[in-house]
Amino acid sequence: MASKVLVPLCPGFEEMEAIILIDVLRRGKVEVVSVSKTKEPIIASRNTIHLADKTFSEVKADDFDAMILPGGLNGTKNLLAEGEVHSLLHSFHNSQKHIAAICAAPAVLRKLKIISKEDPYTAFPSTEDLVKGEGGKYTGNRIESHNRVHTSIGPGSAFEFALYILELLEGKSVMETVKQGLQLPHSE
Repeated sequence: MASKVLVPLCPGFEEMEAIILIDVLRRGKVEVVSVSKTKEPIIASRNTIHLADKTFSEVKADDFDAMILPGGLNGTKNLLAEGEVHSLLHSFHNSQKHIAAICAAPAVLRKLKIISKEDPYTAFPSTEDLVKGEGGKYTGNRIESHNRVHTSIGPGSAFEFALYILELLEGKSVMETVKQGLQLPHSE
């Protein structure tokens, strides 16, 4: 049975990160549900317009295996302000389900103490720390995983992060099949 993944889309989310993650996982037959506060169109960071599959009130954490937060500076600020996202994340964390965040979005996990103390994480290397004083140890790696929490550095790592998450959820064979179909540049 394929995994189910929840992806919240808040105004200002980084399009490349959200869409690449959703697309790659769906190519791997993962059921991905995007979610937002309302049924209204969501304006992303580059002014593209998107519609979420469901609203927060229509989803339950118990129905999903993982939750992935796309970044974008304004999108992350909106994730930080969204209580329903916090409730879902706490539920996922308490149930020891996979939680992933890319670019600026690991700030949300630090604010909620899902990443704390010396937990390794990565994020977009910005001079603006949205959650100054919160825990975690920044590594600067392209992808970092610790205790079922997975973080990635930014839009340029979206394909590798999506493939990493796909392998975690569905296995190496599924990931390799999807990767081959993407025609990504070969890395040595």
